[in-house]
Parts: sequence; structure tokens; C-alpha cells
Amino acid sequence: MIIGTCKVYLTAEWVYSLKDKRMVIKSMIDKIKHRFNVSIAEIENQDVHRSIVIGFACVSNDTRHADSMIQTILHFIERNTDAVVDDVIIEIL
Repeated sequence: MIIGTCKVYLTAEWVYSLKDKRMVIKSMIDKIKHRFNVSIAEIENQDVHRSIVIGFACVSNDTRHADSMIQTILHFIERNTDAVVDDVIIEIL
């Protein structure tokens, strides 16, 4: 069993309240969850308006498949949000 995990750090300069942030995150998480069938959640900085940290994980039987899935999701995030990706941490276990 291969487990692929990814932590994505984003900055959303236009977010001025936690309510705005929650709307952005909820929309993004719902789209990713339904499209790619991965476990995903906001994992850090829940009380910081402009900082978004999302973590997701997938399970596979092949390392290349897990890495490919993570890269596909990262490209999806970059294309479907105005937030800037600051950092990405990927682990394949």
C-alpha cells in the first residue's frame, strides 16, 4: 500500500474575514473531493485570514500513480483559485 500526502500553503490577499476564507476553502475542498476522491481538509492556520493550508492524501498500489494524482490535484488547485501557492510538501509513504 502506497500513501501519497501533500500539504499546500496558499496566500489569498483578497480575503478580509474568516467568513470569506471559509467560502473559498469550502468551495475548493468540495470540488477536489468530488473530482478526485481524496481525503482533504484545511489543516493549519484556521484563524489567519489570508493564509490557507490544505492537506490531502491518496492511497494507491503504485508510487507513480500516487505521485501523478498529487501533481494533477496541484495543477487543478493552481488553475481554479486566485490564491497564490507559496509552498508544497509532498510525501510518498
